[in-house]
Amino acid sequence: MKHIPILILALCGFIQAAEPFMEKQDLFIVGEDPAYALYHIPGVVVTAKGTVLAWCEARKRAAGVSDWDDIRILLRRSTDEGKTWSTPKSIANVEGPKVKNPFALKMKNVDPNDVTYNNPVLIADKDGTVHMLFCLEYERVFYQRSDDDGLTFSQPTEITIAFKDFKKDYDWKVLATGPNHSIQLKTGRLVVPVWLSTGEGGNAHRPSVTATIYSDDQGKTWKAGDIAVPCTDDWINPNETVAIELNDGRVMLNVRSESKAHRRLIVTSPNGATGWSTPRFDEALLEPICMGGIVRYNHEGKSLILFSNPHNLDKAKGKAEPGKNRDRKNVSVKISRDEAKTWPVNKLIEDGPSMYSDIAVTPKGTILCFYGRSGDSQGVAAFAGGRLTVARFNLEWLEQ
Repeated sequence: MKHIPILILALCGFIQAAEPFMEKQDLFIVGEDPAYALYHIPGVVVTAKGTVLAWCEARKRAAGVSDWDDIRILLRRSTDEGKTWSTPKSIANVEGPKVKNPFALKMKNVDPNDVTYNNPVLIADKDGTVHMLFCLEYERVFYQRSDDDGLTFSQPTEITIAFKDFKKDYDWKVLATGPNHSIQLKTGRLVVPVWLSTGEGGNAHRPSVTATIYSDDQGKTWKAGDIAVPCTDDWINPNETVAIELNDGRVMLNVRSESKAHRRLIVTSPNGATGWSTPRFDEALLEPICMGGIVRYNHEGKSLILFSNPHNLDKAKGKAEPGKNRDRKNVSVKISRDEAKTWPVNKLIEDGPSMYSDIAVTPKGTILCFYGRSGDSQGVAAFAGGRLTVARFNLEWLEQ
């Protein structure tokens, strides 16, 4: 009996909750490399071996038509849960001649000599492979893979042919994958959200629809799914989309749009490709027209869904007025404990201008939110910020 108090104390120490922590580190800062004037489209994923990969688009100019700018895709790696990072490395290169998308050349200030690599998407395969898709000139799509945790990648293979099947439903002229990380289903299927545009509207990115492409042979071949969210009077220009597999096996897309409801669009499929449900607005997820991030948190018996984006609208009215209260600021992370039905927790990550984000979870349960925020640089476009920052925190901090 004398040993019981000691045993109780030992057990109490073992199950004691971790201390909350939050720390931030800038990974890309405007001005540090004179070759790039803007860093945008952050993405983050954790490989099966626990390596953290963080990437972005590095753009030559900070203003004007930066989506059609001279853009490179840069990657940094961390093997210690996001504490320290390798130097940035360019990871996308297509050999041979490159032709500017003709819809880009219809806009002012587009340099036909610029090469635009855009919308990178990485998937961490459960077998340790890292799959990567990226676009060239919002017109061609390529696939490559890494078998060494993102140290090197294979030569890119063009998979634009997979998008041909979309033509029967939507005569696209401009396309993009993701961006952000995407997912592998329990079945092994790789699913990547895409958006398609006829290129007739603003920035040649509108109007637009959302769909997915998928691979059932570990990225060797890709196929087009069905249009998941069409462009209608209610669902206006659905585009940048993230995906998550629900515990019942369905795939849920969380979709950015320019709809008057000012909320994220939600749609589900039994397989990530076909049979999409009728889109609906999630009243809890505000939409200031900006990219968001979503990820599964599986740790210590908990299965949660985490979502990140700028949580900003007119709080008094619960809606936004045209041209007002849509600033990209207040990036926050939400928790759902019931498979995205409700979001009872909303925690502010960045108090002030903050933009695109992605989110990941390490094997030890550390949460990483990689996002754009304002910096000290002057003249940086408000839509992207002056730096890309990774916030490291644990669930205890998020729930406190």
